[in-house]
Amino acid sequence: MSFYSYSKIFIKYFFGIILFLFCIFSSGEVSALQPPQLLFEKALLASKEGDFEQALRLWDDLIELLPNDAVVWSNRGNVRLALGDPDGAIVDQTKAMELMPQELDPHLNRGIAEEVLHLWEEAESDYQWILERFPNNSSALYNLANVRGSQGNWKQAELLFKEASLARPGFAMARSSKALADYQLGELQEAESELRMLIRRYPMMADARAALSALLWLQGFSGEAESNWVAASGLDIRYRQQDWLQDVRRWPPKPTKDLMAFLALESP
Repeated sequence: MSFYSYSKIFIKYFFGIILFLFCIFSSGEVSALQPPQLLFEKALLASKEGDFEQALRLWDDLIELLPNDAVVWSNRGNVRLALGDPDGAIVDQTKAMELMPQELDPHLNRGIAEEVLHLWEEAESDYQWILERFPNNSSALYNLANVRGSQGNWKQAELLFKEASLARPGFAMARSSKALADYQLGELQEAESELRMLIRRYPMMADARAALSALLWLQGFSGEAESNWVAASGLDIRYRQQDWLQDVRRWPPKPTKDLMAFLALESP
């Protein structure tokens, strides 16, 4: 799953809270006689806390009770994706769209599931649907940039990451991704400048420190590269993993290769 595309779990309540009590639930984890509002709160809490197996059971129960509620379908789709079921997530997000055609979030969430399956054109279509209505939607811009990068179009990705960072001030990951795209394109001075600014503002940002480590090592500044890497690896050990960098974090090929070479103590 690409956790570095941006999704949205709904935090608003479903329409028309039913006030009477239900006696039968499909999940043995759920006590009888709980109103849908209470179930929703429990499902949302389990989702936020990462207890996705429990969350799925609760969203299943809610869908039985409220089969025409788009918010419930979309939330279950997010949980199914987190559990490694992108096909099921696409089914749920599509159902949410049918029930609430003008809502943006199911398109955003379906696009991420499509990215997991490398359905680039389908994901692009969902993000473009959002951008046609809200051109400054930072999450859609960022996710579309990831699609462009996955297609090898790093110039277009760089432009979209920049738009995403401008659309949402403080969107640090968009700025870091833009710097990585610059790195891939050979714009090393611009990439270094952006990464240094990010680290000054966000000293605990592992992504920027890891990227700067690779870039400094490439330029022959091994000491400073090592210093930044010690900080980065202490913040997030996943930056040691090439598969994670490429498939989850979605780094471009060149900085990924350079960081792996640096970690293997190879020469630039």
